[in-house]
Amino acid sequence: MTERIRVGVVGSKFAADFHCDAYSRIDAAEVVAVAAIDNLEGISSKYGIPKTYEDYNEMFEEENLDLVSVCAPNFLHHPVVLAASEAGIHAVCEKPLAISADQGREMVEVCGKNGTKLFYAEDWMHAPALVRTEALINEGAVGDILYIKAKEVHNGTHSPFAQNKETCGGGVFLHMGCHAVTWVLRILGKRENPVVEVTGKMTGGGDENFVHTKNTGEDFGMAMLRFRDGQFAFAESNYITLGGMDDKVEIYGTKGVIKVDLTFSSAVNCYSTDEISYSIEKADINRGWTKPAVDEFYSLGYVTEIEYFVNCVIRDEVPKYGVDGRAGLTTVEIIEACYESSELGKTVYGSWS
Repeated sequence: MTERIRVGVVGSKFAADFHCDAYSRIDAAEVVAVAAIDNLEGISSKYGIPKTYEDYNEMFEEENLDLVSVCAPNFLHHPVVLAASEAGIHAVCEKPLAISADQGREMVEVCGKNGTKLFYAEDWMHAPALVRTEALINEGAVGDILYIKAKEVHNGTHSPFAQNKETCGGGVFLHMGCHAVTWVLRILGKRENPVVEVTGKMTGGGDENFVHTKNTGEDFGMAMLRFRDGQFAFAESNYITLGGMDDKVEIYGTKGVIKVDLTFSSAVNCYSTDEISYSIEKADINRGWTKPAVDEFYSLGYVTEIEYFVNCVIRDEVPKYGVDGRAGLTTVEIIEACYESSELGKTVYGSWS
């Protein structure tokens, strides 16, 4: 395939925006159509997308697409990916892969049957700081890994679909904790070293939440994972953290330690007596000292992950573990086990890889 690949986008809000931004930086791809139930004029005019559809099925029928980015709410990931695969279109699915492991399993199976690629859009896999971290680990900088801590936290989602357990598939631990779970799977897991036990602790949703009592899913979640070879990983996500989105990773090994700050590590320090327009995602105050992001979409991995998926389509390559459907499915399976552990009040045993 030598010509630019033709891309469609399903969705028109936050995730669709950074997918379209990434495609706009890639010469080998062109977004030719977008399908959504609202904001079609907003996103199409912003990125110069020539065709708009209210029905993604119609877009799949009318446009000769090579790849589609599925940026719709979580509960739509399953039907959109299946429809794309049946139309012979490769799919990039936003996180989490699905609202249940059963749905995720069917997505992987159908794409495999149809010979279409299922890419899992876990941006942490391509965030430059974490790419460098993985390289350091692989060269032995920390020796044998003993323990990893990873988190993504902020003050809450504005999406009504993410606030609803039925349309989200859970609460914050599925919606955001998936980042930490997938990344530690990439570093410690795969089939050779599966997670063998999980211990989860979550708020109960609604009135049992710490802050967001209107959310039917949890607003705080944490889990300890143990791998077959003995390593531990701690994953945390919550909607109770003020001050902007805080993504951090720490790796502890026999020969060293690595600490990564994905979101507060800007080289720019700004002091303003007025409110600046933007610093980082979910910052509730942008006055005084701030650390404005330089290129947030790039530093969080969105641009390079999309470029990687485009190249996989062009070169007909299988995606690496961590941004493939199988890793997305395993992540959902582990998070479901964490929910079960929290409900039962005890550790849950199994084998997830």
